Amino acid sequence: MTANGVKHDELRQLVRSQLELLLDSGNLEGAKALLVPVQPVDIAEAIEGLPESMQVIAFRLLSKSEAIQVYEYLSSEVQQALIQKFKRQEVLDVVDRMSPDDRARMFDELPAKVVSRLLAQLSPQERQATNILLGYEEDRAGRIMTPEYISLKENLTVSQTLERIRSLANASEVIYYLYVTDASRQLTGIVSLRSLVTASPEKTLGEIMIRDIVFVHTDTDREDVARTIQRYDLLAVPVVDKEERLVGVVTVDDVIDILEKEATEDIYALGGLQSDDNSYFQTNLLTVARRRVVWLFVLLLTNTVTGAIIRSQESLLQQAVVLAAFIPLLTGTGGNVGAQSSTVVIRGLNTEEIKDMGAGKVVFREALAGILLGLILGIVATVWAYFLQGNLAVATSVGISLVAIALLASVAGSALPFLFRSIGLDPALMSAPFITTAVDVLGVLIYFNIAKTILGL
Repeated sequence: MTANGVKHDELRQLVRSQLELLLDSGNLEGAKALLVPVQPVDIAEAIEGLPESMQVIAFRLLSKSEAIQVYEYLSSEVQQALIQKFKRQEVLDVVDRMSPDDRARMFDELPAKVVSRLLAQLSPQERQATNILLGYEEDRAGRIMTPEYISLKENLTVSQTLERIRSLANASEVIYYLYVTDASRQLTGIVSLRSLVTASPEKTLGEIMIRDIVFVHTDTDREDVARTIQRYDLLAVPVVDKEERLVGVVTVDDVIDILEKEATEDIYALGGLQSDDNSYFQTNLLTVARRRVVWLFVLLLTNTVTGAIIRSQESLLQQAVVLAAFIPLLTGTGGNVGAQSSTVVIRGLNTEEIKDMGAGKVVFREALAGILLGLILGIVATVWAYFLQGNLAVATSVGISLVAIALLASVAGSALPFLFRSIGLDPALMSAPFITTAVDVLGVLIYFNIAKTILGL
């Protein structure tokens, strides 16, 4: 983190601690003055760090315009808590003036009865905008877009357009792009604010607009929307319906939220956890246990297979007890190699970095990496095993087994995510715990068979 980043973190901590002290001492004027120069996102973080009894008091210190901005940055848990404690009209004033996409996202987290009550009391215009967003499937562009944009006709001159922007700027979330539509509301072009202010006043939008338009559809997956904005370095991307009519825009701040959620989901999946939009640490412990125990049961049952294999080789172990000492080393190394391969492949699939390589090429590359890693680790393990036990045959068995297990783990870790994707499942579900357990079972089999051959037992 940069020095500026550290300073900013320290400043946020200072604001939160001072705010709590001022509220605790009843100095409301001092608390209000403290928040004046602070950014809305930092105010939201400070309020979230306060005891529940102080959160409402701190929020009431904000002006109405500040409260609307701060409320959009609060976590869903704090938003719900404030709704329960606010007077009804105070809630409506804040919710009614939120941007429709942020309001729709908040409604996703609220109980259905609360949503119905709030929707019924919104202004007709805001209720219609929110209902439109809530009508689209979750995780699609239509659900995360905002209908607050500026739409113009291409026969308008630059000077007329600037006048129009001045009158509409407060009602629109996006003014750095202007969208040109025809009589059927179909998107025909885009004009950036920079192009507009540098063009001659008498020119029309049709003369300066870009006709080669990048857009997404209402049913486009939110991850694809994020990739589109990233790929073309956009601040916002227009959203059209099946008839190519402009219905909204997705902004870059929404994309940042999308990327954070998707990364969180993938990390949970890699750990063998189910996830939803709620914070893991805010979820009920019984729910947490229920989600985690499913994979743990699967892994528990699978590990019993490893134990059964070891028991089936009891006669071999009685003749060469020293073989048992190296089982944890081999299975642990194989699991780690497999986890590394699965992690890089799953990440490559999510970022489309390996899109053009194809499954065969990726698996072959990881297989070569596994052989190379196995040779390096196998040589070290052979020397170490001989140093510990003084038995060359056992040491050789360990080294050769390690090469074979590293190859197996690399192939499994890279191939199984592709297999999961081909059958319509999230590749991240082929998580490190699953691959580790699978490699344990096969690795023990490989080890005992190689040891039998070399020791002649």
